[in-house]
Amino acid sequence: MIDKSKIYRTRDGREVRIYATDGGGGTAIHGAIKECSGRWRQESWWSNGQLISSSQSDSDLIEVRPRHKRTVWLNVHVNRSVIAHDLKEEADKLFCKDVAPRIACIKVELDFAEGDGL
Repeated sequence: MIDKSKIYRTRDGREVRIYATDGGGGTAIHGAIKECSGRWRQESWWSNGQLISSSQSDSDLIEVRPRHKRTVWLNVHVNRSVIAHDLKEEADKLFCKDVAPRIACIKVELDFAEGDGL
């Protein structure tokens, strides 16, 4: 289901504006696609984001999920537990040598789309 509060692009990456998601007659989605010339072309899609005129098209709607970047430090312990920390200093301070000795502290750069893995 297409949601006006989310961001969409076409399957081939063009910018899309969604004007309405409650249209009648089966063409629930009304909006426009920004063409290479910079002009906006009016278009309609089925409620699943598929362009009205074809079974699969470069103009179908694809949700653009926000990307997140984050650096974490992973404490790896002999008992196979792994605990993530936002700062190296935090990772160095917050591990228990007596309970589960740490065998590594690994810096990991994360770059992921919101919702990945869910």
